Amino acid sequence: MSVVLVCNSGSSSFKYQLIDVARSEMLASGIVERIGEGVGHAQHRHEGPDNRSAGSNWDGAFEVPDHFAAFEVMLEGFAAHGPSLEEFPPVAVGHRVVQGGARFFEPTVVTELVKINIDELSSLAPLHNPANLAGIEAAQRAFPSVPHVAVFDTAFHQTMPPAAYSYAIDRAVAAKHRIRRYGFHGTSHRYVSRAAAEFLGRPIEELRTIVLHLGNGASACAVSGGRSVETSMGMTPLEGLVMGTRSGDLDPAVLLHLQRRAGYSVAEVDELLNQRSGLIGLGGHADMRDLVAAADGGDEAAALALEVYAHRVRSYVGAYAAQLGRVDAIVFTAGVGENAALVREWCLAGLEGFGVIVDPERNRAAGHGARRISAMDSRVEVLVVPTNEELEIARQTAAVVEAGATG
Repeated sequence: MSVVLVCNSGSSSFKYQLIDVARSEMLASGIVERIGEGVGHAQHRHEGPDNRSAGSNWDGAFEVPDHFAAFEVMLEGFAAHGPSLEEFPPVAVGHRVVQGGARFFEPTVVTELVKINIDELSSLAPLHNPANLAGIEAAQRAFPSVPHVAVFDTAFHQTMPPAAYSYAIDRAVAAKHRIRRYGFHGTSHRYVSRAAAEFLGRPIEELRTIVLHLGNGASACAVSGGRSVETSMGMTPLEGLVMGTRSGDLDPAVLLHLQRRAGYSVAEVDELLNQRSGLIGLGGHADMRDLVAAADGGDEAAALALEVYAHRVRSYVGAYAAQLGRVDAIVFTAGVGENAALVREWCLAGLEGFGVIVDPERNRAAGHGARRISAMDSRVEVLVVPTNEELEIARQTAAVVEAGATG
């Protein structure tokens, strides 16, 4: 049995899953929230066969001053409510790390040097990398005898050619300050593109696919032969598609205008673009379900927000089709992409002339798992494939450990 503990450490929360990689089965999952905010909150769920609840769920409040305490809470959950870590000992711990810069292009065993590099890259992801590093150090204390592996959100996109990742600014400035497109959601894009190939029964090496990861954060990725060749997020997760609270693409002169004419500070611009833009800025709701309900109720601002959202997705689909030369499949994933049938329909509306035809009945039919929503006469396959970033991290972690054991 190859069991991996997957950790996703945020600034104030810590999510985890215990996964049997050989069976692609989650054994347990949990979250510790409000780290460093006084009394924290923890949930732990012990899964049964086929991910059915084993009836051992736990919900409690604890003092969680830091990530070290969060890991102690997690261990208490396993000890009291299972599964036993003695019966299912993890062979490794896999860690989600948001920013790997141009240094990390594959899952990497954590060493002191790797931790120094993750820390240095915090300037590119100040909200994420410090928390990721804190989680790694807490996990190393809790599990000192097993390897720890960092899996980077940016790694999948390191196959992009220079023409795709370079910004057209002074080269010396860009090099000095590490300004380039890095891309994010890479673990999800990798998992989904491979799962789509398996669903279609075709070798991934021959497929050209556009993956649309549409959640509160959203990104598009052009995948050719299993390799990322273009993606919408850039140096940060702010660029690209319209998101729940983030603006996506914006004329940079808008920022200069706000600073020069409206007196905005850097912090105010940052807060505007990351917290008060996107769907919530346009339509008053960050949650797609609330936005659609408001638009159905006659809210013109909400309706416009949906139009802008779909317009931006269509623009990227068209641009990526041009970059790929042909498109074999368009794949929706993540919370909105997997569950919002109307949004999927709107995002691809008007592309029938390009061979993209969504079947309304297939699209709106309830379903779980990978499924086809394109019409019989659609030249391009349109799929819904649920993402599973934790399983992908577990698989990559196990592969690194196995390679180290046999290498």
